[in-house]
Amino acid sequence: MGFFSKLFTAVRGAANESGEALLDTQSMRILEQEIRDANQSLDEAKENLTKVIAQQMGVERDVKRLRKALNEYENYAMQALDKGDDTLAGEIADKIAEVENELEAQQSVLDGYKNSVSNLKRTIRDTERNVKSMAREINVVKTTTKVNKAKEVAAAQFSGSNSSLRTASDSLERIKKRQQERTDRMNAALQMQREEAGDGLQEKLKSAGIISAEASSSSVLERLKQRRAGQVPKPPVS
Repeated sequence: MGFFSKLFTAVRGAANESGEALLDTQSMRILEQEIRDANQSLDEAKENLTKVIAQQMGVERDVKRLRKALNEYENYAMQALDKGDDTLAGEIADKIAEVENELEAQQSVLDGYKNSVSNLKRTIRDTERNVKSMAREINVVKTTTKVNKAKEVAAAQFSGSNSSLRTASDSLERIKKRQQERTDRMNAALQMQREEAGDGLQEKLKSAGIISAEASSSSVLERLKQRRAGQVPKPPVS
């Protein structure tokens, strides 16, 4: 594979990576927008659900009213029969039949409302759970992306010959090296000064026991005692 072929492959690979990164970014934005849309739809669904429940409550009141009326008309019919008034009892029976038909219709409507409300509640719960799960996954992906970016920045700081941390570390080593060199020069100068002043030779003679060490309070006191006893020691060699 020639140089230009390799270069073209590298450029194409970089372009694919850039395209995938751009697509991932756009996909993340689309997902976030879909989450916002889903939450808005959920709010609207909940609002509509409250309206349906309110309508259901109205039908429930109608059903209760019709059942109460049915019981009343049945009592009226029984009383008419007890009195032997079949004509009145027949009229009441017609009304009872009318109320029963209306009650059956309203009960059917109420059952439909109950099923609809139950299904809507279940759908809203499932949708909320899915939306929350998707939102958590998006947050995890975004957090992971930020952590990886931080790792890349840290790795870039520590790696490479021109990294800022490596440059700072090299500068610190150079400073420490210069400080050590200065200390060594100062010690060398002091040593040369002592040798020029004869301090070095004096130290060597003292170490060899050829000359005595510097006078101390104990040596001076011992010498004075010997002089008092008539034993005058030789003065120390200076």
